[in-house]
Amino acid sequence: MLLVSLALILWAGAWYANARLANGPAADSAMVRLAVPLVFGATLLAMWELIVRGLGVPMVILPAPSVIAATFADRIGTLWEDFVQTFVKGALSGYAIGCVAAFAVAILADRVDFLRRGLLPVGNFMAALPIVGTAPILVMWFGFDWQSKAAVVVVMVFFPMLVNTVAGLAETGAMQRDLMRTYGASYLQTLLKLRIPAAMPFVFNGLKISTTLALIGAIVAEFFGSPIRGVGFRISTSVGQLALDMVWAEIAVAALAGTLFYGAIAAVEKRVTFWHPSHRT
Repeated sequence: MLLVSLALILWAGAWYANARLANGPAADSAMVRLAVPLVFGATLLAMWELIVRGLGVPMVILPAPSVIAATFADRIGTLWEDFVQTFVKGALSGYAIGCVAAFAVAILADRVDFLRRGLLPVGNFMAALPIVGTAPILVMWFGFDWQSKAAVVVVMVFFPMLVNTVAGLAETGAMQRDLMRTYGASYLQTLLKLRIPAAMPFVFNGLKISTTLALIGAIVAEFFGSPIRGVGFRISTSVGQLALDMVWAEIAVAALAGTLFYGAIAAVEKRVTFWHPSHRT
C-alpha cells in the first residue's frame, strides 16, 4: 500500500502544481500551455506504474507502463511494420482518396441542386451504418491486403467530409455573392476567390474529423482479415496469446500516429485559415 499512498501524494502535488501554472500570471504563454498537459500526462503514467505495482495487478489484466515501454523498445521493428501496413498503406491512402473525392463531389453537388438534395440524406444514412457490418463486406470485395482497409476508410471519411464541405460552400452570404456578380465575376471565379476560401474552416473541420475515423477504420477492418502484419491484426492475435504488453504497445503506436496526424492537419489549418476569428488571440 506504500506505493498506492505515494501515487495519491503524487497526484495531489501535481494537481497543486498544475493549478498554479494554469492560473498564474504566465498562464497564456506557450511554455505553460505545453507544460500543463505534459505534467498531467506524466502524472497519470507515474500513478499507473505505482498503483499497478503496489496492488500487484497481474500483467494479463493491466501491465505497468515500464513493461509496455520495454516491449515497445524490444519489438520496435514489428511495431514499425504494423504502422506502415495500417497507417501509411491503409489509413493514409483511404483518407486521401476519400477526402479528395468528397471535396470534388461537394463542388458538383453545390452546382447541381438535385444532387445535393439526394446525397446528403444518403450521407446521414451511411454515417449510421456500423463499421463492424461494412468492414467484412469490403474485405471480401477487395481482398485481405491494405486495399480493403483503404476502402473501409474511404467509406468512413467520405460523407463527413462531403457534409462539411457542402455546408462551407453555403457559408457565404447573398450580399457577398451579389458583389462578385457586380464585379462581373464568373461562377468559377466566385468559387475560387470567395466561396472555397470561405469554406476552408468547414473543410478543415471535416479533415480533422476524418483523421480519427481513418485510423479507427483501418484498425477495425484488420480484425476481419489481414496479412500477417498491421495494428489491428497484432492486437487481435496478441489478445489471444494474453500478451497484453504487446496490445498496449500497439495502442501506443495508434495513439501517437493519430495525435501526430491530427496535429499536422491542425497546423496546416492554422496557416490557411489565419484570418478566421478562432485563430485570433
